[in-house]
Amino acid sequence: MTEPTLYPESGFLRLRIDVAYDGSNYFGWAKQPDRRTIQEEIEKAIGMIVRADVQSIVAGRTDAGVHATGQVIHVDIAESTNVDDLAYKLNRILDEDIRIMKISLAPPAFHARFSALRRTYEYKILDANRALNPLHRLDVTPWYRPLDAERLNEASALLLGEHDFAAFCKFREGATTYRNLEKYNWIRNDSGILVSEITADAFCYSMVRNLVGAVICVADGRFENSWLISMLENRERLTDSLVFPSRGLTLTHVEYPKDADLADRAMITIARRLEENN
Repeated sequence: MTEPTLYPESGFLRLRIDVAYDGSNYFGWAKQPDRRTIQEEIEKAIGMIVRADVQSIVAGRTDAGVHATGQVIHVDIAESTNVDDLAYKLNRILDEDIRIMKISLAPPAFHARFSALRRTYEYKILDANRALNPLHRLDVTPWYRPLDAERLNEASALLLGEHDFAAFCKFREGATTYRNLEKYNWIRNDSGILVSEITADAFCYSMVRNLVGAVICVADGRFENSWLISMLENRERLTDSLVFPSRGLTLTHVEYPKDADLADRAMITIARRLEENN
């Protein structure tokens, strides 16, 4: 892993940019050859204004089709840049499915990825084969079987804590699968939609959609709780057919420590990642 930069170079300033997007028409956050991604669109837009190549660092690299209402990135740009109306200009350039919600000067040692304490995602399901309101079609997954929120919560609770979540992650060379799952619960909202809130220090590739698929298998009666525990303990990879679609998933919040603790938090995270990758 390349040593991250916690402070901008001389002559540059670091911006924190809060972003929201509908990921339906994108191949995820990270830039990929010949594919349209959120990162590429944002970096191109910023580059047009500052007239220089820009590299962004993101808090959570969302997968293809995943949405965000609380994504956070940082970029380093020349100190001479006028940032007062930068958000307005970017939103004029970007398509309407990507919005810059806020731009602020980042405090010292702010790193969008490594300074973060935790990320929170939301997953939405409309069960029992009920008709889906067309206004919800982009961020709610329809499901043909009836689901019980209590059973969902019982199954989800079995996964809480710090574990090796290899069974629920797609393999990535050199990437750790140890994570601390702090919150995983379900409610049924006033519209009858099941909404899950899932919080962890960080997430592996495709982890949330794997976790959703696994607890659905238990909640709809296909497997017992013991199957879920066995998957976790034995690190048996969940089959792709059980992984839930990306459309129901939204990154809603990234939490950071107080400004005075940003550097310490980043160094802890960096040290842990280096240890896990060696």
